[in-house]
Amino acid sequence: MTSTIKVNNIQNQCGANIINESSNTITIGASGDTIALASGASQTGFGRTGAVDWQTTPKTATFTAASGEGYFINQSSAITMNLPAGSAGAIVAVSDYARNFATYNLTISPNGSEKIGGTDGSAVLAVNGQAATFVYVDSTKGWVNVQNAEDTEKGKSEFIEATGGTITNTPTCRIHTFTGPGTFEVTCSARCAANNVLSYVVVAGGGAGGSGFRAGGGGAGGYREVKSPVTPYTASPLDGYSSAPNRITLPIGAADSFPITVGAGGATNPYPCSAVGGSGSDSIFSTITAAGGGGGGSNATPYGPAMVNGTPGGSGGGGAANTGVPTAPGGTGNTPPTSPAQGTNGGEGNWGGPPGSGGGGGGATAAGTNGGPPDNGGPGGAGATSSITASPVARGGGGGGGADAPAGAGGTGGTGGGGKGGCGPVAGSSLGVAGTANTGGGGGASGGSNNTGQAGGSGVVIIRYKIA
Repeated sequence: MTSTIKVNNIQNQCGANIINESSNTITIGASGDTIALASGASQTGFGRTGAVDWQTTPKTATFTAASGEGYFINQSSAITMNLPAGSAGAIVAVSDYARNFATYNLTISPNGSEKIGGTDGSAVLAVNGQAATFVYVDSTKGWVNVQNAEDTEKGKSEFIEATGGTITNTPTCRIHTFTGPGTFEVTCSARCAANNVLSYVVVAGGGAGGSGFRAGGGGAGGYREVKSPVTPYTASPLDGYSSAPNRITLPIGAADSFPITVGAGGATNPYPCSAVGGSGSDSIFSTITAAGGGGGGSNATPYGPAMVNGTPGGSGGGGAANTGVPTAPGGTGNTPPTSPAQGTNGGEGNWGGPPGSGGGGGGATAAGTNGGPPDNGGPGGAGATSSITASPVARGGGGGGGADAPAGAGGTGGTGGGGKGGCGPVAGSSLGVAGTANTGGGGGASGGSNNTGQAGGSGVVIIRYKIA
């Protein structure tokens, strides 16, 4: 039996219309109501609006999409999204959650023999921040991309985002280590001022040890450090945070680019000409410059103060022992001056009657030791130990001074990459040791005649900031 109900309005118990017809327009629901289909029910005839329901759990591996859904992709390797079976009006969307499609491509694979944009085969999204929406039209064109965005725009982050150097992470901090020239590229600074203060260690190249008899050890490269309060680690005694000019603070929400200079170690100069050790080169990060270490002195011909005395620098080179000169001073450290001091003085060369011995190069935290008396080369000064890279590492040790007697010994290198000094009296008896690379350690001096002092170690630049 067929029944018919004829009404213009259906009202709820409060008297408000929930279905109303007026001039062939039928309104379902009252203002503020939500119209819902029962679980398992479906609708026809209304069509889609072109929108998708975004799934807020990002996809991290290959998957098959469902029509009417949008997906955020957060992969750590290239993955594939398989499109559903094509039917007219089917719609799927994707977006680059991690902004890294250029590194980890997303492949869009059609279902079976269907097309994408009228072409057989898969599509690839390979632009950082890319988002795309695909609608199935017909068998001729298949899935058509109706909306494509290539947008890397992001809001201001709570933390710094940057690239450059070798990057390592702790649970709360990111560390950029530069062992050679590069660029610290800040793509976005933090929205919190405290998180924009960078921690850093900047160490210059160490000076080379002097050549010839009882020469002076090379001075360590200058050592500069600042520890931001928000980056927990044990800093060296040379932490300069308390002095505002030492701090590097990024403007809130800004991008910036910082060229990094890593100083080379001082070069050796062969005996007998110009046999004073070469000075190290400066390391530079933004407004912070660490000065290269001074070269060790030499008594090679022609004798004279310019040859015998150690050279000034971040830390000074040790002085050489010279016939008839009771003592020869080491080079002055902390040159040019910084606060805290970036280095110390080299030790004196000591004649004291033959054979004599050279002074040790200055280190970041301790001066080089004077040579002898009478036979032993002076040890290099100690460097500074910092845990900026998540474990304690000493850098900036001075090179040991040379000795010129069978019973003597070359000075030990300072902790933090300083090279040991050599011992004579004949050529090749005991060569010095070069400063360790990327510590700014001073090179060990020569001990015997005709021997050449050793090169200083190259510097390093390390930057640390909070990420959690």
